[in-house]
Amino acid sequence: MREIIASIDVGSHLIKLIVAEILNNKMNILCALEEESRGVKNGMIVEPVEVEYALKRLLNQAEEKLNTTITKAIVDVPEGETIFKIGEASLMITDEDKEVTGEYIQKVLQMSVKGNVDEGFDLVTVIPIMFKVDDRKAKIPKGMKGNSLSVKSVVISSPKKDICFIAKSLEKCGVEVSDIMIPSIGTYFAHKTENMENNTGAVIDIGYDTTKVAIINKGIIINNLVIDTGTKNIDNDISFVYKLSLKDASKVREELGLASRKNARAQETMEVVNNLGEKIKIDQYELSSLMMSRLHEMLNIVKNEINYLTKKEISYIIVSGGLSEQRDFDIEVESVFGPIAFIGKNNYIGARNNKFASAIGMIKYFDSKLKLRDKDFSVFSDDDLDSLVSNGNKKAMTGDSILGKVFGIFFDN
Repeated sequence: MREIIASIDVGSHLIKLIVAEILNNKMNILCALEEESRGVKNGMIVEPVEVEYALKRLLNQAEEKLNTTITKAIVDVPEGETIFKIGEASLMITDEDKEVTGEYIQKVLQMSVKGNVDEGFDLVTVIPIMFKVDDRKAKIPKGMKGNSLSVKSVVISSPKKDICFIAKSLEKCGVEVSDIMIPSIGTYFAHKTENMENNTGAVIDIGYDTTKVAIINKGIIINNLVIDTGTKNIDNDISFVYKLSLKDASKVREELGLASRKNARAQETMEVVNNLGEKIKIDQYELSSLMMSRLHEMLNIVKNEINYLTKKEISYIIVSGGLSEQRDFDIEVESVFGPIAFIGKNNYIGARNNKFASAIGMIKYFDSKLKLRDKDFSVFSDDDLDSLVSNGNKKAMTGDSILGKVFGIFFDN
């Protein structure tokens, strides 16, 4: 089975686009692009027009590079105002053969959403924690037989304005939304390993303006938080101390700085011209000491928030995001979190940088859902949407939720 899937990660500093081919369970990156984002601040869309322009530029670049038209994409929405709730529902299986079908799964999941989406919010996704057929637990109950089907789920919602805006902006670009997620889901799936699925852990994604923290329990996101601190805090320190523009501060950090001063050398220097027109020499040890101080503070804030978000014992901590690419970043991570923490790695040619982690993970998560139904999918096909979404399923889900079509994709008969 071969799928071509596109995903768009809308960040505060950059909007990232990945187009990937999945063939024989292997992912190949066809295109990895980024565009500066001026319309998202602190995890919230504040200038919709700017985001729309950035999306158009990004899609135009991708289509020119691939010499084709992108018709569908997975997209995430800022998770600064995301709400998580536990949903529960049950129903009777009335068919004569008492078999659980996709229609029953879809219906019970819909029922678990009711009453769990606040006014002014819309459904992002509903993640089943566990199904029960009568008293038998099952992660995938399709094909089982019994008298009743029940589910316990995590219902994730975001402000309706954010979801509608992203969907409408892509629609103006001729792109239809195939699925909606929050970035933390993508980051987890980008880096997860099999042993994580039975444990509780944390995912940390350090962005430019904000840091996203999510708690994952047995493969399911159960809580999250967006902290108003990120790479920009380090760049601001460098900018202030050396009287540099933020752009130059970022360049100095990337080219000369180390996340820890342990391996830094005062003999390693870089000459720059500051905002006063003065030529100054910055040494690596002093710069890295400055960076380490701020990073240490940031990671300890995150550590305290993890303890606030869950009382469960944490077995692993994944650290990702663009800042995790900084040299010697792992030294500081281990000094704060200990040996259970590690830097997530992307081994995909063309998108190795962790700034693409969420976009890559969204594709992996989407593909895993497709495999539940042996569905084929391509962002370049004009006709496959109708085959993926039956009219009955479109009717079953109300038009208020963009995810109505997604339910149809994964749970039709």
